Amino acid sequence: MKDGLVSPRRLIDIGCLSELQGIHEEADGGFTIGALTTLAQLAAHPALQRRRAALAQAAALAASPQIRNRATLGGNLLQRPRCWYLRSAAHHCVRKGGEHCFAYGGDNRYHAIFANQDGCAIVHPSTPATALLALQAQVECVRGNGDRRVVALDEFFVLPSRDPHRETVLGADELVTAIRLPTLARSTCSAYVQLSEKASFDWPLAAVAAVLVMGDDGVCRQARVVLGAAAPVAWRASQAEAALEGSRINEESAKAAADAALAPATPLSGNGYKVPIFRALIVRAIHQAVASRVRAPA
Repeated sequence: MKDGLVSPRRLIDIGCLSELQGIHEEADGGFTIGALTTLAQLAAHPALQRRRAALAQAAALAASPQIRNRATLGGNLLQRPRCWYLRSAAHHCVRKGGEHCFAYGGDNRYHAIFANQDGCAIVHPSTPATALLALQAQVECVRGNGDRRVVALDEFFVLPSRDPHRETVLGADELVTAIRLPTLARSTCSAYVQLSEKASFDWPLAAVAAVLVMGDDGVCRQARVVLGAAAPVAWRASQAEAALEGSRINEESAKAAADAALAPATPLSGNGYKVPIFRALIVRAIHQAVASRVRAPA
């Protein structure tokens, strides 16, 4: 609204809806998080810190303390991209119905290095989304008529190749009510790391969430590695996951996973510096996850 992208006739304040607030630990070890739960509440929640560390860490690193105390998880997931061409009144870009992505020939230092060849090179703006995708989160939505549906986060965000004019599958008559985190294996460990130009109140240049299911022998049984600020959606690094699964986690295997993750990257003219940053962060996230070895309930 401040940038003039939308001019709604009415705004509805849903902040008073207690049904959409709070973090609830389910009997099976999963979590249901109300859409109006603040980032500060996520970051400070003891059970999330122990059992879904990547999410608590991502929430703690988002924005500033003042914003974390007001910003909600649902609002964070639904925020519009921060691309300066989208926000500029002087640029009628493809996401606003134009014919061009001005980042291709312009200043693209903060833009995508994956999935950036389909007419729009934005990066996804949500920090928690990176951790939530790694944790296999689901989004619970309700329609105006009361119908409910649950959408896997993998399917919730929309790539430009599918529709360059929208970021999610949320309908005009739908409201996000909760985020669900499924049960994880007891030997699951996780970590989230990011690098920003400033140590506080800055969006990440690159971010990585790693969720690993480890065997007692130090071999990775399952892996989910997700990159943030890398693509128009939170980006699954499936090549890294394949490299980790069945491998003993050490410096060599972590570096091999990072190399595999970045092999398909297609950096633009001004953002090639992101590739070595992501390489270092992937290695760091893997090691931090294994070092924590937080054991979650089955």
